[in-house]
Amino acid sequence: MQDMEEFRTIKNQFLGIDNQALIKTFGRPDRVELVDKSQSFFFYFLEPSSDCTGIEQKKEPLRVLFRMNALSKVSEVTITDQNP
Repeated sequence: MQDMEEFRTIKNQFLGIDNQALIKTFGRPDRVELVDKSQSFFFYFLEPSSDCTGIEQKKEPLRVLFRMNALSKVSEVTITDQNP
């Protein structure tokens, strides 16, 4: 989990970047949720999720959530295994 600690130290560097820069860095998000007209979430799973075939899940997978504001810029970065 050394990589996880490194990511935790640099996660705030993603604040303020736009969604296209995020996609160029991490690829297409694993899941996108539109909360309302002014914000959305980009989900990137760090562990296999229930969407993967042949995966039996005992707990929620670890994921990174990027909250995008109305200008499609990152306003929050969260690393969690909880559903928002």
